[in-house]
Amino acid sequence: QVQLLESGGGEVQTGGSLRLSCAASGPEWSCMGWFRQCPGKEREGVAVLYSGGDYAYYTSSVKGRFTISRDKSQNSVYLQMNSLKPQDTAVYYCAAVSWGNRCTALDDRILESEFDTWGQGTQVTVSS
Repeated sequence: QVQLLESGGGEVQTGGSLRLSCAASGPEWSCMGWFRQCPGKEREGVAVLYSGGDYAYYTSSVKGRFTISRDKSQNSVYLQMNSLKPQDTAVYYCAAVSWGNRCTALDDRILESEFDTWGQGTQVTVSS
């Protein structure tokens, strides 16, 4: 089973940037996603990358500001977050779908139940 370790969280001011990293070990994966849980809210998907690396999906809350990418040599996936807003404050999780399984991203949603491996989460705080 894939194992995931996030890093890169922290505190930044409104308009600032952060890059989250997710180091993966173990078997290959079909999809890698970033999810977040804002205070008092349910966890939501924000970005997903398919294993080929040439297709990514973003939900509307982050589209145009966040970029998901992959470094195959490092077996890592990143989430570059720009133009951060206080409402981006959350615990961010990376998650993977095992190779051979599918993930679904449409209608501004990333289906969480399809992701079978999760990292421990990293806190991002955006101050105004």
